[in-house]
Amino acid sequence: MKLDKEEKEIVEAYENGLMNIVDPSQGSKAAYKRAAENTFRKDRRITIRLYDHDLKGIQKKAMEKGIPYQTLIAGMIHQYIEGDLIEAN
Repeated sequence: MKLDKEEKEIVEAYENGLMNIVDPSQGSKAAYKRAAENTFRKDRRITIRLYDHDLKGIQKKAMEKGIPYQTLIAGMIHQYIEGDLIEAN
């Protein structure tokens, strides 16, 4: 697995005993749970038109990943909005 600079620093700090692992409080656990539920709650339905070739490509990629193609599309949109999916120039 390839780690970025920040991830490498975290692993090194943990391995060198510079990090203390603390169980989160009940309030923190509840907040994390709410955030996770909100992240995965899909409350809007849309209709889009795609080229047949594009849809078939998306369906193929989704099948390779073992997920529904709608989930793949929603994930790509989310990654793009969050800045994790960058346009090629």
